[in-house]
Amino acid sequence: MTTGVLPLVTLILLLSWPLLTLTMAVIGALPTRPTRLHGERGTRHYWIMIPALNEAKVIRNTVTAALALHTDEAPVHVLVIDDGSDDDTTDVLRDIEHPRLHVLTRRPPQARQGKGPALNAGYRHIRDWAIRTGRTNSTIVGVIDGDGRGAPDMINTVVDQFFADPRVGAVQCRVRITNRRWLLGFLQDIEFACIAHAAQRFRDLVEAVGLGGNGQFVRLRDLMRFADTPWSTCLVEDFDLGLRLHLVGVRIRYASAAVIHQQAIVHPGRLLRQRARWAQGNLQCAGYLARLFRSRRVRSVGLVDFLAYLITPWLTIPMSLVVLTAITLVVVGLATGNSIGGLVATGPVVTDAITLWIIVIFFPGIVWAAWHWWQLNDEPLWRCVIAGFCYPLFLIMGVIATWRGLIRHITGRNTWAKTARHDEAHPPPGPLVTPSTAPRDTSTPQLPDAT
Repeated sequence: MTTGVLPLVTLILLLSWPLLTLTMAVIGALPTRPTRLHGERGTRHYWIMIPALNEAKVIRNTVTAALALHTDEAPVHVLVIDDGSDDDTTDVLRDIEHPRLHVLTRRPPQARQGKGPALNAGYRHIRDWAIRTGRTNSTIVGVIDGDGRGAPDMINTVVDQFFADPRVGAVQCRVRITNRRWLLGFLQDIEFACIAHAAQRFRDLVEAVGLGGNGQFVRLRDLMRFADTPWSTCLVEDFDLGLRLHLVGVRIRYASAAVIHQQAIVHPGRLLRQRARWAQGNLQCAGYLARLFRSRRVRSVGLVDFLAYLITPWLTIPMSLVVLTAITLVVVGLATGNSIGGLVATGPVVTDAITLWIIVIFFPGIVWAAWHWWQLNDEPLWRCVIAGFCYPLFLIMGVIATWRGLIRHITGRNTWAKTARHDEAHPPPGPLVTPSTAPRDTSTPQLPDAT
């Protein structure tokens, strides 16, 4: 009996990943349902916060693109939080004069305490402005990273349509990678624009959408539920905020038609550091498991998705050990001709078993690469094929990063290195707004420096 059970269990485990990949690819390719307006009238005022720590290489284009999101129907103000930069970021910002641009300068010891504290400082200034002007109910706070670029008219034509529904408290945009000419950048574009997109489409159906660091928009009145500190010191402060919003009953939607462009990390060592930080942040968020189980505001299917997301980093460690053990057993079994209790194929079925393993290993990457070529249609097929075959190596990097994140978590190391930016040779896409053509808004006072 044991001899028959082991191969069956192994086969089920092997096929589960490709089947899950196919299911998510279908969900990601489903037509987007039109956003239904529910009649919440009036103008919503948008404030986009850009946390900036040594962003001199990218900040000018980022600010310009953010200002270009303004329309009369959905007015936009941009607040840059200069979090103690010691490069030319401050000088670049000083050269940009615009009535809807505001710079909040933070200096040590308050500065450089993490992205969460920087966002909280900006939020408090926006909240005080909204209270003074009586706009707490009509203000939406967005977050775009120093390298983030929103598609022109994104807010007016997409994001604002979601907030017309009074039941929606937050919206997360889709993310694309700009520097995908590098293979590692292209793999991250597949990760964000294909896999994460499909996952968010599914979560939108089960009311479990997660917030990301780039392209999140939240109603000010919902941020005010958390007093002075909506964002935590967690290493994934974006996901942490999304969890807390779900726990208090705020509905988050996914706006797949609203695209934020950002840079990828194309240096393997730096990418490992970033992913280790993400893995450690997810481990930190495991503290929400008990509250999620007890919550009456989280739907059952959404709860399963949250649990899978929070538990996966913990399971990655033992699963990687299981995979390494299985590979070792296979090598030993093939070398000795011993089936090891039926776990390793022997005799004439060896070729079939090896073929199955190759299909299982490479099938998901090829599916997502083909999905990218078919759905997004902005990369040649040959590049997609190469990226698809390299995808398993990309996953191995993720496993290594998870190990590093676990070690950091166990040893209590919570600091993280700032993600380095790349020089940009081209301006951001879309029309640019210049100070000479922008009307001056005298209703919004300039924010003072934070000391």
